[in-house]
Amino acid sequence: MTMRSGLILLVEDREDDVELTLRAFKKSGIANEVVVVRDGAEALDYLFAAERFAGRLRVPEVVLLDLNLPKVSGLEVLQKMRADERTKRVPVVILTSSNEERDIVSSYDLGANSFVQKPVDFTQFVQATRQLGLYWLVLNKSAPS
Repeated sequence: MTMRSGLILLVEDREDDVELTLRAFKKSGIANEVVVVRDGAEALDYLFAAERFAGRLRVPEVVLLDLNLPKVSGLEVLQKMRADERTKRVPVVILTSSNEERDIVSSYDLGANSFVQKPVDFTQFVQATRQLGLYWLVLNKSAPS
């Protein structure tokens, strides 16, 4: 099996979690390009090629989306993605520390493809990241853009 060279959009405001995720990808052999945005407004700018991302041509293969973001929440980002023809089929994995039932239900109601609670332990985090990468970048068949 080979990994698609698709872009991963990581929407995460906490620097520690960004570094942890990037280290976990590297340790798992996931060499895809990762674009990191730090808040919901920046995620929307990236997804819809606005502001500093004007002219961006690549749609992400998968979006890893935190829920608790500054400016625009992860749920609002998800809602706007699903309402737009350009992004409504892009796979979205909610990757968050929350385990609240309301967050899980809201995420799926708004069209999330998956909900993953971030493991606290680094070894477990690497394993979860590896499994996410294998599924979304190797096994999953994405809708044509």
